[in-house]
Amino acid sequence: MELTIIVAVIAFILGGAISYLLWNKLLASKRSKIIQDAETEAEVIKKEKILQAKEKFLQLKAEHEKIVSERNSRIAQAENKIKQRETMVAQKYEELQRKQKEVDAIRDTLTTQMELVDKRNEELERMHRESVEKLEALSGLSAEEAKTQLIDSLKAEAKTQAMSYINEIVDEAKMTAAKESKRIVVQTIQRVATEAAVENSVTVFNIDSDEIKGRIIGREGRNIRALEAATGVEIIVDDTPEAIILSAFDPVRREIARLALHQLVTDGRIHPARIEEVVQKVQKQIEDEIVEIGKRTTIDLGIHGLHPELIRLVGKMKYRSSYGQNLLQHSREVANLCAIMASELGLNAKAAKRAGLLHDIGKVPDDEPELPHAILGMKLAEKYKEKPEICNAIGSHHDEVEMTTLIAPIVQVCDAISGARPGARREVVESYIKRLKEMEDLALSYPGVLKTYAIQAGRELRVIVGSEKVSDEEANKLSFEIARKIQDEMTYPGQVKITVIRETRAISYAK
Repeated sequence: MELTIIVAVIAFILGGAISYLLWNKLLASKRSKIIQDAETEAEVIKKEKILQAKEKFLQLKAEHEKIVSERNSRIAQAENKIKQRETMVAQKYEELQRKQKEVDAIRDTLTTQMELVDKRNEELERMHRESVEKLEALSGLSAEEAKTQLIDSLKAEAKTQAMSYINEIVDEAKMTAAKESKRIVVQTIQRVATEAAVENSVTVFNIDSDEIKGRIIGREGRNIRALEAATGVEIIVDDTPEAIILSAFDPVRREIARLALHQLVTDGRIHPARIEEVVQKVQKQIEDEIVEIGKRTTIDLGIHGLHPELIRLVGKMKYRSSYGQNLLQHSREVANLCAIMASELGLNAKAAKRAGLLHDIGKVPDDEPELPHAILGMKLAEKYKEKPEICNAIGSHHDEVEMTTLIAPIVQVCDAISGARPGARREVVESYIKRLKEMEDLALSYPGVLKTYAIQAGRELRVIVGSEKVSDEEANKLSFEIARKIQDEMTYPGQVKITVIRETRAISYAK
């Protein structure tokens, strides 16, 4: 039994050894095959990498050769440009050398000529001295004495000619003296045309009883002075029963004074502070009324799209007269005439009516510059974006500018038709109002003057100055200077009284 086990064990051991040897042999054959395959694959990879390296090398070599060729071409171009510049520089250098030689030749020639000129000048001076010496020897006079005699003779001749000119001027003045004196007399008569002045510069304010006159005058005249200072209107209280006369050439001022008096009399409280308050309210009321009149006028005429400032100027025409003719009524009439005439001619009736209404807005500006009213109206229309044909019609209706549209002659003709009606205009009123305005502006040009009012149809000028700017002595001097300037620069009938008003106000409040 034991022997059997031993044999079995030995057999098992021998079988395992044989299996191990067989397995090792098999592994050795596989190992050799794997190594052979790996060496073959490595050789293939090596050949591929060598080929890739050769291709990359050839590619880099081609790119390098391309870059080198481009660089060489650029270098060749630069060398060509440098050679061209060298050639140009060489040519310019040769040209400069040639010009330098020419300049040197000219300089030498000028030097020679200057030397000849100097010699000739010396010779001329010598000949002049010899001639002067010969003349002095022949005449027996020196050069200074001859010069003095020549000046004296010229003075005598100039005096003779001046006397002849003076005689001619005197003769001409005598010939034109009669004609000029007639012109001055006619102008004077026109300026003192009582009917036109009273009709256009006076408003009668009716009152219920003469007792109210005393309240309007106030204690020591304080109320009437305050009212005149606030409105710029002279208030004439005389023996006329139940009436007070308001005198001023500006219709707006007269209307403000009339309405302010009406409110004061109705209210019953009349004192300086109340007067100033009422006048300010009435001024605001008049401004609102002017705007309302302008709007109503444009609506009545069917004119739309006017600038608000132009509407205000249209309303302001109600308080302005031109040659005695109400300006707003005149402008409305011209507008309707223009529309009718334009329709008959087949033109734009609305544009013609618009131009007719606005043709005299240059007569009612706020600042009144020194321009013809047609030119000023054209500039206002341009400022507020009116169309060019409207502006041209306004500016050319008195031929100040050239007419460029068909509407312009229509406006001119209709303006003449409206003003040519019998009794429509008075030439004296325009010059009268202009003279009063110039008188006010003249006084207003002095420093320290706050307000100026021409009253009594231009026979009195009241000047209100600031008490802090003008002293009493300066007020006296100012009155004299204004009177002298009016006397020297203006033409007026009779005499003008200049009153300078300087008052000091002390105001305090009780709390």
